[in-house]
Amino acid sequence: MQVKSRHHLRSDEVRELEAAVNERLGVDLDGDTYELVETESGPFDLVLVNDEPLAMYYEDDTERQPFLTVRGANATEPTRRVVTVDAGAVSFVSDGADVMRPGIVEADDAISAGDLVVIAEETHGKVLAVGRARVAGEEMVGDSGKVVDSIHHVGDELYTFAP
Repeated sequence: MQVKSRHHLRSDEVRELEAAVNERLGVDLDGDTYELVETESGPFDLVLVNDEPLAMYYEDDTERQPFLTVRGANATEPTRRVVTVDAGAVSFVSDGADVMRPGIVEADDAISAGDLVVIAEETHGKVLAVGRARVAGEEMVGDSGKVVDSIHHVGDELYTFAP
């Protein structure tokens, strides 16, 4: 991942990031320092919280959204927008595969189509990936079809970024 620039976030930007992450995921980011790492290409800008890559801004064609990284989700344990997959889906999701209905055991009913979500494994609750929901949470459990597009997963360049 090529870094374009790095700078500390202003206090109003920190408040907006913390509020958005709390509203979406039910977690409190409580850092002393927040540094934005802008990347040359790709849909992500990374936020280092106390020098750890815990948050990001994900940008698509319509908006730029603050969210947690996989490492950030594992450090803070989200209570909202969580999709839980069974053991059979773990290796696929960890490698960046999109999430299919048969692998899902539970999904937050408050998820709407288009929302960013965290994908956790059932046994230990560890987050494996971040994705974008294709359908609402109450429609995720079922027999067939792709329901979450993976955008960031364990082992990708965002996950392995070292400040």
